Amino acid sequence: MSIRIILAGATGWVGRALTPAIAKTDDLQLVAGIARSHAGRDLGTALGGEPSGVPVFTSVEEALATPADVLIDYTKPGVVKANALAALKAGLHVVIGTSGLGAADYAELDTVAHEHGRGLLAAGNFSITATLLKRFTMVAARYVSDVEIIDYASASKPDAPSGTARELAEALAEVRQPATSRPIDEVVGVPATRGGAFGEGAHEVRVHALRLPSFVLGVESIFGAPDERLTIRHDAGSSAAPYVAGTLLATRKVQGWVGVRRGLDTLLD
Repeated sequence: MSIRIILAGATGWVGRALTPAIAKTDDLQLVAGIARSHAGRDLGTALGGEPSGVPVFTSVEEALATPADVLIDYTKPGVVKANALAALKAGLHVVIGTSGLGAADYAELDTVAHEHGRGLLAAGNFSITATLLKRFTMVAARYVSDVEIIDYASASKPDAPSGTARELAEALAEVRQPATSRPIDEVVGVPATRGGAFGEGAHEVRVHALRLPSFVLGVESIFGAPDERLTIRHDAGSSAAPYVAGTLLATRKVQGWVGVRRGLDTLLD
């Protein structure tokens, strides 16, 4: 039996790449799309192609009237949490590719997911190579105590840091060794220029978010040790194609557990 999918953000940047990819599979079926600007239309024609038989709705609440198994969300930071909560309460599993949520949000989603016996997978980046950035960074953190993150994105990106950088920083803060850099309360001048902090005390991770034209998405982990540095960096191109395979993998796997998992790396092994 096919896994029935509701796709929120169906006409967006990633949604436009996911829709034809789902159609080419034998085990996945797109049953509804969500896109305010195209509500009431057929998704195929909304994307400039032939009719697909997939209706487009204004909201998740409307789309949930269609029987489905998984909600994939690629919408906006301001609505993704409400979308996920509605889907979990309706008995769907959830895959989140939208950035903007933090640890407290995922803790709440985890509670609701357990209450309803459903799984949720959220990843700051569904690209396999971006996932390897996280994997390699976590390995390096075992051996080098000082690390900071630079987060690159376009000038128009509304959230800072990106989901990729935030997920990485929160994971690093759980495992990194104590930093040797001067504590923030001892910094003079403009302490805010030391970046945003994730974690606490000597284990916190500093993130510096750049928002400039010509960038799409990029994350750089910089490790420093006496007389040497290690840089691990991922840069995304202008296409959404790198996110498709990881999203489809998560969609196939998310029914296999209860509660929230964060990061595509939790599925790689």
